[in-house]
Amino acid sequence: MAKQSMIQREKKREILTLKYKTKRDLLKKDLKTASSYSDKLSIYKRLQKLPKNSAPCRQRNRCWVTGRSRGFYKDFGLSRHVLREMAHEGTIPGLKKSSW
Repeated sequence: MAKQSMIQREKKREILTLKYKTKRDLLKKDLKTASSYSDKLSIYKRLQKLPKNSAPCRQRNRCWVTGRSRGFYKDFGLSRHVLREMAHEGTIPGLKKSSW
């Protein structure tokens, strides 16, 4: 199980990302259409004033059962440990352990 502080930090990042998404998108759009270098610099400064944790690249994928961030399978939303356990139990439909 991941530390509760890390899980809460991820939730905070998710909320901030949603809050600043439109503002960030508008600034990036303005940046692409800016003609002069000084305009681009001013837009970059406004982008830098946004909170760091509002950037989508700062979010980390976490297992919805344990909160583990490493060994994450995007298709299932689970970490490798939980995925293996659930596959053995047969709780994931359509997934079975292969053997040859």
